[in-house]
Amino acid sequence: MLVDIDVGMILAVIGSFLLGLACIVAYNKIKPRLNSQSNDLKILVDRLQYYENLLIDMKIRLDSLELVKESEELAQAQIPKPREEKIEPEAAVEVKEEKPKARVHNMNFGSATEYVLRLITEKPMTSRDIQITIGRSREHTSRMMKKLFEEGLVERDMQTKPFTYKITQKGLTRIGTLKTPTMQ
Repeated sequence: MLVDIDVGMILAVIGSFLLGLACIVAYNKIKPRLNSQSNDLKILVDRLQYYENLLIDMKIRLDSLELVKESEELAQAQIPKPREEKIEPEAAVEVKEEKPKARVHNMNFGSATEYVLRLITEKPMTSRDIQITIGRSREHTSRMMKKLFEEGLVERDMQTKPFTYKITQKGLTRIGTLKTPTMQ
């Protein structure tokens, strides 16, 4: 039994085999470059996230400095400047010392809640702004804002980072700014 061997068929099989080997070698050469590009992209994304966090932290610090500056300006605006008048030496001058305002730090939870609700009535504030204003810890402020949110007294704007809080109708009713609707 003789088998007729076609030379064209043998060349096609050998050519296909060599082409497959060439493709495998080319893929092994390109594969490390593809992995390094994905690693580079991951590194760039991590670096971008780090800088974004730094920017958010700087914004919070800037906002707190602005709040401190505003409170200092209010304190300076409330103290009248003394008039320059010549005082006769015989006249007795009485110096009245004003008692410092009660600090917010010594509030109990109920009055702190009402104070925060009054604060955010004026303008929406972040949790960090509220924390700085009332002088409590970050954890305390977060728990209080979570409780107010769950009770429906404030609403969160989740479109901004960090979240901003503003008062709801229920919150306005709680602090007495809005009259409660009468049932008919």
